[in-house]
Amino acid sequence: DLGGFDNFKDWLSLRKQAFSQEAINYGLPYPKGLLLVGVQGTGKSIAAKIIANEWDLPLLRLDFGRLFGSLVGQSEQRVRKMIQVAEALAPCVLWVDEIDKAFAGANSNSDGGTTSRVLSTFLTWLSEKTSPVFVAATANNIEYIPSEILRKGRFDEMFFFNLPTTEERKDIFEVHLKKYRPDNIDTFQVPVLAKLSKEFSGAEIEQVVIEAMRLGFIEGR
Repeated sequence: DLGGFDNFKDWLSLRKQAFSQEAINYGLPYPKGLLLVGVQGTGKSIAAKIIANEWDLPLLRLDFGRLFGSLVGQSEQRVRKMIQVAEALAPCVLWVDEIDKAFAGANSNSDGGTTSRVLSTFLTWLSEKTSPVFVAATANNIEYIPSEILRKGRFDEMFFFNLPTTEERKDIFEVHLKKYRPDNIDTFQVPVLAKLSKEFSGAEIEQVVIEAMRLGFIEGR
C-alpha cells in the first residue's frame, strides 16, 4: 500500500523478528521507535500503520489532545494511564500522529505549564522504557520539535518523506490502480502518468485516480 520509500521498507524488514524470543535470546534490545517527518500527503500515517502490519503487532493510536483534562493533575494522570495501557498490550506499535502540534503548544505558558509537564513525562518514558512498545511518531513541521527528542535514544531513526520521484510516482499509481482497477491495470500508461504528475504527493495521486473514475462514471465509460 506504500509506493517507493525503499530505505524505510528495508529498515522494517531488518527488524521484522526484533520482538521474537530468538532476538531476546540473542541479546538484542527492542527497537524504540521511528520519527517520520515530511510533506503532507506523502504517506507518513500509512507508513505508521504498515509497521504494525508488517511486524504482526497490534496498533494503538495516541491522540495527544485527549490527554489533557480540565482538573489539576488530571492530564499527568492520563499520561501515566496511557503508558500503563500501552505496556500492558506490549509488544505493540504506538502511533503518535502529528506530534509536532503537541510540541507547538508546549512553548506557551497559557495552560500553567501543563503541556510541558505532559510532554516531559512522555519524553522521559521514551528514553527509559524497556517494554516492547514501538513508538511511531509522524510530524509535518520539524521546527516545532525540540532538539532533545531528535537525538538517538528516544527514536532509533528518523525518515524524511519527501515528494515522490518519477519512479516512486509510478509505484504509487500502480498501488492505486491495482486497488480500484485490478483487472485492467495493463491498459494504463503508468510511465506517462508518473511523468505528468511532477511534484504531486501520494495523496494527490490517489485523488487523480478517483477523479478520473468520477469522470468516466458520469460519461458512461
